[in-house]
Amino acid sequence: PLVSGVGGATPTEEMNGAGNLMDFLDEPFPDVGTYEDFHTIDWLREKSRDTDRHRKITSKSKESIWELIKSLLDAWSGWVVMLLIGLLSGTLAGVIDLAVDWMTDLKEGVCLSAFWYSHEQCCWTSNETTFDDRDKCPQWQKWAELMTGHTEGAGAYVLNYFLYVLWALLFSFLAVSLVRVFAPYACGSGIPEIKTILSGFIIRGYLGKWTLLIKTVTLVLAVSSGLSLGKEGPLVHVACCCGNLFCSLFSKYSKNEGKRREVLSAAAAAGVSVAFGAPIGGVLFSLEEVSYYFPLKTLWRSFFAALVAAFTLRSINPFGNSRLVLFYVEYHTPWYMAELVPFILLGVFGGLWGTLFIRANIAWCRRRKSTQLGKYPVLEVIAVTGITAVLAFPNPYTRRSTSELISELFNDCGALESSQLCDYVNNPNMSRPVDDIPDRPAGPGVYSALWQLALALVFKIVITIFTFGMKIPSGLFIPSMAVGAIAGRIVGITVEQMAYHHHDWIIFRNWCRPGADCVTPGLYAMVGAAACLGGVTRMTVSLVVIMFELTGGLEYIVPLMAAAVTSKWVADAFGKEGIYESHIQLNGYPYLDVRDEFTHRTLATDVMRPRRSDPPLAVLTQDSTTVEDVEALIKDTDYNGFPVVVSRESERLIGFVQRRDLTLAIKNARQKQDGVVSSSVVYFTEDAPQLPASNPQPLKLRRVLNLSPFTVTDHTPMETVVDIFRKLGLRQCLVTRSGRLLGIITKKDVLRHMAQMMNQDPESIMFN
Repeated sequence: PLVSGVGGATPTEEMNGAGNLMDFLDEPFPDVGTYEDFHTIDWLREKSRDTDRHRKITSKSKESIWELIKSLLDAWSGWVVMLLIGLLSGTLAGVIDLAVDWMTDLKEGVCLSAFWYSHEQCCWTSNETTFDDRDKCPQWQKWAELMTGHTEGAGAYVLNYFLYVLWALLFSFLAVSLVRVFAPYACGSGIPEIKTILSGFIIRGYLGKWTLLIKTVTLVLAVSSGLSLGKEGPLVHVACCCGNLFCSLFSKYSKNEGKRREVLSAAAAAGVSVAFGAPIGGVLFSLEEVSYYFPLKTLWRSFFAALVAAFTLRSINPFGNSRLVLFYVEYHTPWYMAELVPFILLGVFGGLWGTLFIRANIAWCRRRKSTQLGKYPVLEVIAVTGITAVLAFPNPYTRRSTSELISELFNDCGALESSQLCDYVNNPNMSRPVDDIPDRPAGPGVYSALWQLALALVFKIVITIFTFGMKIPSGLFIPSMAVGAIAGRIVGITVEQMAYHHHDWIIFRNWCRPGADCVTPGLYAMVGAAACLGGVTRMTVSLVVIMFELTGGLEYIVPLMAAAVTSKWVADAFGKEGIYESHIQLNGYPYLDVRDEFTHRTLATDVMRPRRSDPPLAVLTQDSTTVEDVEALIKDTDYNGFPVVVSRESERLIGFVQRRDLTLAIKNARQKQDGVVSSSVVYFTEDAPQLPASNPQPLKLRRVLNLSPFTVTDHTPMETVVDIFRKLGLRQCLVTRSGRLLGIITKKDVLRHMAQMMNQDPESIMFN
């Protein structure tokens, strides 16, 4: 029978094979089948171990009521983990939202009645607010007013400016110091690493308790400091940390890396669900963007986790508008076919911005890695924050938090809007119903707002390139949506004014009568935001779903789809990788992308090691190696495992043994089994070899031998080999010719070969 990993052989075989020797491996010792840090897991082996575990539980459950209850608990544990992940990530997201609101406002002023209120909450409780100045109330004071008593004038402006910059620097300094000292893994967005972890790589501590704690705290600090970054990507990382935390409570998940990754896929869905208030978008995001192995069961579980997370966030109600998101919109007008032209143009803009951003950001990150710049992360963060704050304060659109800016750009101008973007010239004899205001000529406020928006656009485009990838938690969704929303709003106002002043043109004549409300500039902002986000991340389906869940704009699925597809096409024309794939490549993580095509005509023999000039393959024989030989082999090489052959002459393959299992087994045997010395023979066969009586006791290691290693022949096309590695999640694959062992191909060899074929440096795959 095929023994896979541990615990496959039946007791009778063990008894006959072991003869009268005590087989110390009857009890599988701890840590067999675990992995070292920065190694790849073997999906096939994890799967068969889980099947074994399941079979055991099912057969035991017929024995007694207690075992039956235990088996039911085991079956339910998956849903329990999902419930816990949803509750914790929803709570954390709500707390982060509330804290960010308060700390962003703290840069400008403080609430006197209760300092823990943000600006908005402070003025809710006030009776003195008027409708026009709903943001001004005596309880809320800017810093200058509090310190000097003056609200207007140059002195007050300079003081406010100075304190704004000071708070921003303080927040970002705290954030980067905490990350550096306590959890270096808490920086960045976390999505590239999570994609790599879900594809079967192990990065210990990346999803640990410290990372969770520090990431949550520093995320609040980083977003509040006014840097051009969002909280969405890091929230996925936070949710995955929650998933990992709860996995450790159940042995079903803590002992099986394959099962753990199913939970993490679902946790990623919960993360997007709370980041955007988009539960279905979250499930699709996990499926389309993050996950590597996504069975149906995981789909249902992630649906449940996303539901619980969204429900928890809704009950905290961080925005006070009974909605899950900040940018909920209601538009009153339909869109017209002719508007698809500007929508598609916005899609082109999104694709171009995505390409520009990825190229510039990767070039900057590469420079950070290769020059002195990378040695001073704290200084870099402080410098970028200082520049951001100094440039952002004078412009009202960049001074506020990015999500408030997006929310204002998405808004339709109703009769009650006090924003500068809604400063249109009103027709005095207008007697239409209030909610459907006709197109009007732009007033001076709109023109000055357009100038400020144009400056804000340039500022956001440039500063985001330098911000993403610094040593603080930084998401990319919100800044890219802001770039798109600003561009979209500018286009929207332009189209609206053209329609007003030239309604007799042939394109406007059919759908725009004078005195009607034809163009909604907010809709253009929404489409632009989707286009830019699509250009940077290359999402399509999940992007459109997230956007309409985010804004509640169900009628506008077609414009959103048009923009998303256009931006993907345009961006793909310049390079296939999205920002996350590019960062994976930059960091050299061993990630085999399912989307990459392998079209070269190479064979397995071209890729396998040893090459012609190399020393022969390090192998073990089935019954003639001593413990000393094995220990020497382990000491002299750093391979992850060794093929076992019948003898060095015949080189017929028996199986494969993992380095870690081998070391643990020998260490264990030396402690527990008497008579095992350096000259003891190690054997992997059923029966002990016939040895003279004077020889020391042999050591049987059949239990750690994998008898069904994956093999291909030397003439297998690499195309097939790459496919096997991708779809089965292999760690290594042996190459044979008519049963004789020729060489070995590891996942890293495959990645190096693919890099070489694309004329990249094959040594860039750093991790082993």
